[in-house]
Amino acid sequence: MAWALLFLAAVLEIAWATALERSDGFARPWPTFVGVTAAALSFVMLTFALKTLPMGTAYAVWVGLGALGVAIAGIVVLGESAAPARLACLALILVGVIGLKLLDG
Repeated sequence: MAWALLFLAAVLEIAWATALERSDGFARPWPTFVGVTAAALSFVMLTFALKTLPMGTAYAVWVGLGALGVAIAGIVVLGESAAPARLACLALILVGVIGLKLLDG
């Protein structure tokens, strides 16, 4: 259950970062509301996951999946660079997250 909460927390991290990018510096109310709400829920889910999972592992997975998801959203939605070197670095983040999951079960 802790891993599911952690995964959902990471998905919400992607949502809040994307929403805040769309908020135009908090000038647009709906993206701001979505971003702040998703951030709060993400922190709550991370907190519950930390009851069971080691802090270092949980935080690294949360940040790693969030960073990976936001970078992919930037590529797909915002047309950011999908250069092979950038994709390779993103793949390394994914390998690290998978490694942490396998090692800490």
